[in-house]
Amino acid sequence: MHESVFPFYLRPRTPFLFDTKIVEIIIICMITAATFIIILPGIRGKLRTFWIVKVLTSLFIGTVILSVNFTCDWEVGSITVTTVYKSFSHTMVNASIGLWVGLRGLNITLTGDPIHQFNETINYNERFSWETRIQYDTDYQEGLERGLPNPILYVAEKFISISPCRLHQQYCASSYYASALMWCAFCAWILSNVLFCVPVPLYGIYMMFATAVCIIFSLISFATVRQVPICNIHFGTSILRTRFGFSFWISFATGLVCLFISITLLTVHIKSPAFLRHLFSGRDNEEVCPKSENEEGGAVIDNETVTMMTQL
Repeated sequence: MHESVFPFYLRPRTPFLFDTKIVEIIIICMITAATFIIILPGIRGKLRTFWIVKVLTSLFIGTVILSVNFTCDWEVGSITVTTVYKSFSHTMVNASIGLWVGLRGLNITLTGDPIHQFNETINYNERFSWETRIQYDTDYQEGLERGLPNPILYVAEKFISISPCRLHQQYCASSYYASALMWCAFCAWILSNVLFCVPVPLYGIYMMFATAVCIIFSLISFATVRQVPICNIHFGTSILRTRFGFSFWISFATGLVCLFISITLLTVHIKSPAFLRHLFSGRDNEEVCPKSENEEGGAVIDNETVTMMTQL
């Protein structure tokens, strides 16, 4: 009786959207931001506001670049249809089918409307990964062996390597280069922070610009898959259509922020390089001016001493 009620899911379900890796990244960045806010009162002068804005902006950029490599909502789509529930059966079910595409694979969801139908809970979430060449086909074969619902297998079949739609080759290639460019953007972001702290602001600006370029080219690489002919996923007369998701647009916004910051700082460097060095030096005018006055006072005393010795 137990096996007849629960025919699927011999292993735990796949985490969706906010898996443990994304949560860990967000928690680490929040702890880092809280640490800088705690030590903020120790920064004296007018540069306090500049430093907190700089730190929070940099943490936001790094968090986005690192997180979107593991999210599953670069491209999303959903449709509500009445379709066959299981293979070799005429049982129809009213459900919502969702497709969530990321850089490491895709998720296919099936949610009943209502969720409880035919004495079962229709709320599925299946992960199919393409991190390696044969990983997707392996996950699809395991889904067949476990007897997944027919709508999930039908959508997943469109992306297998031997499918005439060739979606597997298109998405794997675009996701591979998009992920590689995102990791390059993360490395450039780290170098920009190091160079800003040295401080070598000009080279830090160059690396911030490189970060923006890598993000933008990553988005272009992923978006190219939509410019090629794609097989439609039909459910009766309805078609499951996709659109760019939250991860794509927040990456796009982050790339624009990096581009704006680099162009702004470069303009400031061209017009007033001393002011830019002053911003990243960590010293305020209130700390520098008294030192200059003391040096001038010491120079005056030395001149008076030399004059007196000459007269003697």
